[in-house]
Amino acid sequence: MGLDLTVLALDWGRLERTPLAGLPGLLHEAACPEDPDPAAAPEAGWVFPASPKVPWCGRYEFSSTTGSYAPHFWAGEGWDAARGFADPALRDALDGFLLPLVREESDLPGAGLLPSDRTPWGMRLLLVGPPARVAGLAAHWARAQPLLEGLRTEYDRHAARPGGSIADFDAFTVLLREWAVVVDEATRRGWGLLGLPV
Repeated sequence: MGLDLTVLALDWGRLERTPLAGLPGLLHEAACPEDPDPAAAPEAGWVFPASPKVPWCGRYEFSSTTGSYAPHFWAGEGWDAARGFADPALRDALDGFLLPLVREESDLPGAGLLPSDRTPWGMRLLLVGPPARVAGLAAHWARAQPLLEGLRTEYDRHAARPGGSIADFDAFTVLLREWAVVVDEATRRGWGLLGLPV
């Protein structure tokens, strides 16, 4: 079984005021609410609140990834292969937007939010974005988005992986645009983001 990714938008002030001992349980509840409605259609996009027990948190369900972390990883690999052929303005903007979202980092800002890196159910942080960092990601996206189409030919020439989860430029941009939805909504609310492997 591969690694999954669940992205939460959170009222950062409430998050920081939550006692550390109870935080893993609340985050797990937000990522995987108890008693889901078995008759409900699969969710896609934002779910607010993520759980009635955590009303200061929303959960984003990526429609293009079925919850797997793998497409995010392969988007990062694709960008690594194509970035040297990108217009410098796009390269700078996409580096600032994409790499903090799809790369695990050893020095995540705010990594002390949890009592330990690992809990019995495997919680570790794949993404930590306090509100100021998320607003910075939104600014990078605003610069990258109008230039993105100019990457199509070079991406498909140097980074396409037919049959893979990020097979070509179109699949790459679908995932980027979903991340833009995540970042824009968190920025609009003045909230931060966490990525969890559940």
